[in-house]
Amino acid sequence: MRLALILTAVLLIVEVIGGLLSNSIALLADAGHMFTDVAALGLALFVAWFSRQPGTPEKTYGYLRWEILAALINGSTLLLISGWILWEAVARLREPQPVAGGLMLGVATAGLLVNIVAARVLVGSSSRNLNTRAAYLHILGDLLASLGTIVAAILIRFTGWLMADPIASILTMGLIMTGAWRLVRESVDILLESTPAHIPLPAVRGQLEAIPGIESVHDLHVWSVTPEVVAMSAHCIVREPDRQQHVLEHIHDAMRLFGIQHVTIQLERDEMLDRERHLHA
Repeated sequence: MRLALILTAVLLIVEVIGGLLSNSIALLADAGHMFTDVAALGLALFVAWFSRQPGTPEKTYGYLRWEILAALINGSTLLLISGWILWEAVARLREPQPVAGGLMLGVATAGLLVNIVAARVLVGSSSRNLNTRAAYLHILGDLLASLGTIVAAILIRFTGWLMADPIASILTMGLIMTGAWRLVRESVDILLESTPAHIPLPAVRGQLEAIPGIESVHDLHVWSVTPEVVAMSAHCIVREPDRQQHVLEHIHDAMRLFGIQHVTIQLERDEMLDRERHLHA
């Protein structure tokens, strides 16, 4: 991420200058998006360090959720910037303005090369970490923007079709907003402690109830602390005290099948409906 941050910061300066000199909304849009990339990568780097700080008695999970907050901030920023760029592009559709296609093409090509390098640096860890995925999505969005800007620059330079500039911006932003919305939605789901999409809760319940000694299961919850740390808790009725240790060991083994690492189980000999009525509903 450090290398991606340096490359992106340099390209931001180049695109701002190139966009102003060429009068290209596509380049300026890409520069605006690039600015959010610099901020996103800086935030991602800080959070990657900060989230590894040890837990405290007040924060027993440590600072892992900062990764999710950073992803939410970056995804929301992407949506806001994309909305602004779409607004500017629609205005250009109504009143096309002259664009220096040659300069636009040169800057966009340089941007494409830099974004390819930055994307390759981040792609390996983007599938495992939501924070890194947010940074990767920013870079990928810029890569797509650079491709669209190159196509628009070629059309403007060789055909004089000025509408290619705002159209390229609109198409690119549509793709970026799709990825940003998924990122925001996943971040919100984790913060709300929703059941992870890849873990079917009925299957978890069925796996627990199939364990010999467990009569019934209630107050079952599965949630993500981060995409890499999945937790669950449940209350299980186990009538025979001498089977409790075996049941606990079996539960931990069964939950590994779902990729659940943090397991908390309350074993009960008898139903406690008078004390847990809201948990059995």
